[in-house]
Amino acid sequence: MIRASMAAFAAILMTAGVASAQDFQPAILFDMGGKFDKSFNEAAYNGAERFKQETGIEYLEFEVTNESQRDQALSRMARRGASIVVAVGFAFATPLETLAAEYPETKFTIIDSTVEAPNVQSIVFKEEEGSFLVGMAGVLASQTKKLGFVGGMDVPLIRRFQAGYEQGAAYADPNAEVFVNYTGTTPAAWNDPTRGAELARSQFDRGADVVYAAAGATGLGVLQAAADADKLGIGVDSNQNYLYPGKILTSMVKRVDNAVYDAFKAAQAGTWQPGINNLGLAEDGVGYAVDEYNRDLLSEDDVAKLDAAKAAIMSGEIQVKPE
Repeated sequence: MIRASMAAFAAILMTAGVASAQDFQPAILFDMGGKFDKSFNEAAYNGAERFKQETGIEYLEFEVTNESQRDQALSRMARRGASIVVAVGFAFATPLETLAAEYPETKFTIIDSTVEAPNVQSIVFKEEEGSFLVGMAGVLASQTKKLGFVGGMDVPLIRRFQAGYEQGAAYADPNAEVFVNYTGTTPAAWNDPTRGAELARSQFDRGADVVYAAAGATGLGVLQAAADADKLGIGVDSNQNYLYPGKILTSMVKRVDNAVYDAFKAAQAGTWQPGINNLGLAEDGVGYAVDEYNRDLLSEDDVAKLDAAKAAIMSGEIQVKPE
């Protein structure tokens, strides 16, 4: 099994692009759940694709399917001559802390974690700010004033989504209730839509009529369960409103696509800088989505209230705690 996995890994890298064919060679590593998870990874994929379409430059890529591949993927990309390697997901932080020093000429950008090294750029987001707004939206749309939250892996990152969501719900109605469940404590929690659907249904049974899925590909099961039960789902990371038109209240959009695109563009232009970038509402790093798929679910008055809260957060009048 390990030999076959390594062979497949090498084959993917061989077909992903040839570094010697161009002076600038970007690379991206996707996290568990895959680049077509319609959520976090897919947002990153969209950013890489936008760069490729604009520049004509192919990028190396790899999708992690087990934990042992992280070190291998990072080092293999560096050895193949990648100019910049974007690692999508906090789980890359530990191997990157060691490997960044081994490949000092390679630029690394990690999304959703921080690594201090002269050749590492860390992109993190204020997920609590965007989640505050969708928590407000949930209460404004709810008939029962009972909301659900289904998280993926129980880690501090997803706890920030939960914290913001709960604060936004309380801001809209101090008596609102939020039911919380997590899918698990291992990376498998990101790719279990069946379990996500089960947790969502259990929350509906308790009276929730709006549920927020912060769970990667697992969230697809949550959103489907909401649509099947004639309840409302809230998408995450990518704009997921289109998945079930009229059944997804909104999506907490996290601009991972911009983070990947900007990292590639800056590295190509020679303006890439190491350090920490923390992106919230003020930096257009997070937000909520209104489009043709959910416009009938949010009234003009609802949108006005959400935009007023957004402005108050940006000005500092409303302080959203990350935990």
